[in-house]
Amino acid sequence: MTYEASTGGSGARERILARVRAAVAHAPEAPAVRRDYRTSHTASDDPRVLTDLLERNLTDYRATVHRTTAAALPALVAALLNGHGARSVVVPDGVPPAWLTAVEAAAAIPVRDTGPLTAAELDACAAVLSGCALAIAETGTLVLDGGPGQGRRALTLVPDLHLCVVRVPQQLVASVPQALARLAPTTPLTWISGPSATSDIELNRVEGVHGPRTLEVLLLEG
Repeated sequence: MTYEASTGGSGARERILARVRAAVAHAPEAPAVRRDYRTSHTASDDPRVLTDLLERNLTDYRATVHRTTAAALPALVAALLNGHGARSVVVPDGVPPAWLTAVEAAAAIPVRDTGPLTAAELDACAAVLSGCALAIAETGTLVLDGGPGQGRRALTLVPDLHLCVVRVPQQLVASVPQALARLAPTTPLTWISGPSATSDIELNRVEGVHGPRTLEVLLLEG
């Protein structure tokens, strides 16, 4: 029987299924699955509380967090790019014009993903500037779904520096269940909790192995 099943014998398959059906024929029905579990561990849904929590958790993951406004964002982006010495920046389709102005103000070259760019071309770019789909306060996680201003996954995984803009409170949720309820299950998602890092058995931490070595998060308030 085992040999027939492993080679696709239909007779063996039916005999196995028949035994399974006979074994469970008189089994009690499975209890209904309860869905009344908590969807958040945060006591308050106040945007200020969630924003503070997001900042703490992002910082705990060794990301650098900046709070800014729409008026101050271009100058902040330019300052960060200059501070890191980034002279070429990948800019996904759909980013606001002010972001492009900020890149040019930093004397950096905005690079579009036309072609698309190869892995080697992306690796030659110093930074990427993107938005996100959501940010999760309880886990300090940014979620990208490839929407406008985010680009395909490789854009935010290959360059060594990632500047990510999060609109708060519009793109802020408390928990993973709340995030999943707002995300399309058929869309490739990138979940980012701090800069890319790994460690060996001796817990020697190495950053930049699977993605950007440096993550700058810009919380765009209002």
